[in-house]
Amino acid sequence: MSSIARIGVLTGGGDAPGLNAVIRAVVKSAYNSGIECLGIEDSFDGLLEQGRCRVMTPRDVRGIMRLGGTVLGTINTGNPFSAVIETSDGPKPYADRCVEMFHRMGLGALIVIGGDGTLAIAHQFTERGIPLVGVPKTIDNDIVGTTNCFGFDTAVAFATDAIDRLHTTAEAHRRIIVVEVMGRYAGWIALHAGVAGGADAILIPEIPFSLEAVAERLRERDKWGARFSIVVVAEGAFPVGGKLSLVEEASGGHVERLGGIGAQVSARLGTLTGKETRYVVLGHLQRGGAPTSFDRVLATRFGAKAVELVKQGEFGTMVAFDPPDIIARPLIEVVGKTKTVPRDSDVLLTAKALGVTFGD
Repeated sequence: MSSIARIGVLTGGGDAPGLNAVIRAVVKSAYNSGIECLGIEDSFDGLLEQGRCRVMTPRDVRGIMRLGGTVLGTINTGNPFSAVIETSDGPKPYADRCVEMFHRMGLGALIVIGGDGTLAIAHQFTERGIPLVGVPKTIDNDIVGTTNCFGFDTAVAFATDAIDRLHTTAEAHRRIIVVEVMGRYAGWIALHAGVAGGADAILIPEIPFSLEAVAERLRERDKWGARFSIVVVAEGAFPVGGKLSLVEEASGGHVERLGGIGAQVSARLGTLTGKETRYVVLGHLQRGGAPTSFDRVLATRFGAKAVELVKQGEFGTMVAFDPPDIIARPLIEVVGKTKTVPRDSDVLLTAKALGVTFGD
């Protein structure tokens, strides 16, 4: 067992419902184990100067589990291993400064809560000698090694509610309504929300689509009197022989921003079917708000397990949900990979059995 007396916890990347539940669990589990916990603000930037961290006790995390966002703040820009900062001693590599401050703060370990980019950075810090444990976070559910990430269930629940509401207006006006959801290069949100919301077509990055095939399916619905349709499209979906729809190209260390596919699909389906079409982009609404009970429990289990791994000295690992257990996975087996929807996914095959088209 480790004899660590002080740990740090930070959140990185995009926000997700459940982050505060993890922080709460880390702080309370550490406190009850006699370990002091420092909350580090604004991801790894909080390691650049000592004033951007604070001691946290159970009193400080009271009532935060139900809140969205993160009380520690987060950033989603750049890589510490490719940046230089100005210090009183002159220019210094960002990563070197983080390592220096980690030791100056008297930390024995770090718990890093983040998505694939943040976990990849965390892995690099382990190679620089920082003992740490990762906690997977993403509404996209695209991190390998864990069945679920917290935030995914909340995002799907919100998207499903939105689709439910759109059914009524689509039917009233006999329209096709296209709903664009998040997910980056994986179709988990689109698939699960589409099935839960009773969508007629679901377009995901894993299956390049033909809008002619989608239009044919929607015309068939008209023949038996449906007269309206709901199409759910993941932001990373693209047509056969086509490419991703981007609102911003990757540059200067920033990742590309996906978006616009909903509008494109809506316009094209309108032309192909002759029906009135509308599109809705759910966007960051999927990230906000209170986490579902499932995400609260999962996030809490992740946080408690992370502290347990710290106490056991199992560093360079990530907590993971392997139903019904929370286990440890080596970070090296996780980073640089994306968990996508397999073609033989039971949910996908179930949708197809019900007549949902994926445009293939």
